[in-house]
Formats: sequence, structure tokens, C-alpha cells
Amino acid sequence: MSPSIHSERRYLELLRILAESHEPLGAKRLSEKMAERGFVLSDRAVQYYLQYLDEMGFTEKVGNRGRILTEAGTAESESALVDERIGFIISRLEQLAFRSTFDPSTGTGSVAYNLSLVREEDLPGVAAAFDEVAEAGYGFLGTYRVVDADPRIPDGHVGLMTVCSVTLDGLLQKRGIPARLEYAGRMIVGENGTAGFLDLIGYRGTSVDPLHLFISAGLTAINRLVTTRIGIALANIRMVPAAARDRVKEAADLMMECGFTFPAGNGIGEFNLPGHPYRLSVVAFSGMNMVANAVEKGYVVRTEIGAGTIPFERMADTTGSR
Repeated sequence: MSPSIHSERRYLELLRILAESHEPLGAKRLSEKMAERGFVLSDRAVQYYLQYLDEMGFTEKVGNRGRILTEAGTAESESALVDERIGFIISRLEQLAFRSTFDPSTGTGSVAYNLSLVREEDLPGVAAAFDEVAEAGYGFLGTYRVVDADPRIPDGHVGLMTVCSVTLDGLLQKRGIPARLEYAGRMIVGENGTAGFLDLIGYRGTSVDPLHLFISAGLTAINRLVTTRIGIALANIRMVPAAARDRVKEAADLMMECGFTFPAGNGIGEFNLPGHPYRLSVVAFSGMNMVANAVEKGYVVRTEIGAGTIPFERMADTTGSR
């Protein structure tokens, strides 16, 4: 495989999507499918990538219907895609955690964020869905940011930024606490705030982001949760040394003073997870709960999880601002 394609995972993901399709796909449909897998690209950007794949002989146009893989493209997708994607999701999130610099004691520094794209006409309804989660306390941070002046946002769309929970991993690491992000899961929240996991997917053995899988499969019940306080939310789990419990609690308490929320108080506990004498589970609600609520209401939302970092002050107290 050409080194330029081997190193560019967007090309690889396009090949994979075309390999899984039984019909030609155009740029618009490919853009939607890429977003489902964590890559937010405009239709124009997809066209650029497709042109290169055409030149490499991996894809070809079928009239106005879209692209299909050539025989060479099929061979490349079968030999490279699985190996390339395994471990990519967690590596990307770990890099983002390292880049975040948020300090809850001062409320300064950068936080990791997810970028969601919605049609302009859907913004009021999607924002209302985000607000429900924020007000009920089931997002990672109780605010989000609406943006439209960003080159990643295609015409006719608006972007919404939510804080990604890997911000917590970066914070713990910078406080000298080794944190290892392990699982994403569906958490059932019951009466009196009790919580336990229904399903878990390990980050280190998957080629697709687990949160996208849960949402696209319709396995959340966020709307019921925000209205009745009983439902199914998304959360993730990182492991830290058990000896760091007090320091983790201190960090979580400081984050809560800045507007962050955790299940069962500060996110420390067993949560029906297997106990370990030397390791402690730290659980955080996912910022994707806002997205899941909008999807449950029937809105089309394309999200890139871990899209970058942004100064915390631009996310705090900005719900609905541009």
C-alpha cells in the first residue's frame, strides 16, 4: 500500500465503507457514514479524498450514482483496514487527553471536545435536547457551545461542541495519577441515583468508537432518563491505582465545582464492576449523552468524538452561544 494512504486513516475508512456497501455511494452519503465512525468531513472534503483514490486506482465512478471499489481497492481494503483501525480509537483519545491542560483549581487550561454537525433548521430542536441533558445533570459538563464559523462545518449546517470526558484522563495524569481509559458502556440509572452497567465495550480491541455503536443501535434511553430520572446513559471507565482514591476524589470534587457531573457523586465506586485489590474504577458520564438525546428524538447528528481541544473558559457558561 502507498505510504501516503497507509498513513492517512481517512482514506482507509472510505475504502472500508465502500467495501461494506452493496451499491455505489456518493460524497454526501460517504460524509454521513464517515461521521458515524468519528470523522467529520464536508461533502467537498470527501470529494477531494475520492479524487485521490480514483487516481490510485482504488475507486471508480459509476455514472452519477457514486463510487465503487475497483478490484485493486477491494484487495487493499481486505489487507489493511482491520489492522489499521484496531487500537486507533484509543490511541487518538489518549493523545487528546495528553493535549488537554485543564486545571480545576483555577478553572483554566484546555479541555477536549466533541464536534457535532446538524442542519441549521434542526438547531432549535437539537439545542433543546442538549439543554435537557445539561439541566438534568447527565452530561459530562453542563454546557455546550454552538459554532458556525469553522471550516469543518459544511454549508447549511451548524456545529455544537460538547466537552469530551477524556479531559478527566488528562487531568489525572497531570496530577501524577496513572489513568488508563478502558471501557465505554451503557449505564442504567435507577431511583435515588443508583447506577450500574448493562454492557461494556473495551476501547483497546475495537475498530469503531463504542459510543457511536451504542447510539446508532438505539441502545440508550436518555430522554426517559431526563424526564423520569430512570433510564440508560452512556459512561466510560478508566482505571487508576487504588492508592490514589483520595487524590482522585479531590480532583473530581474540584471538577464538580467547575460544573462537571459524575455518576454516584464523584464517579468512584464499584458500579457492579469486578473488584480489584490494587485498581480503582473511575466512571464519568459521556458528553455524548447530549447527542444521544437528540438522536432519540429523531434528529440527524454527525459527531466527531475527540475533535480537538479548546480553552475551558470558552466552554463554561456558554450554552447556546456562538
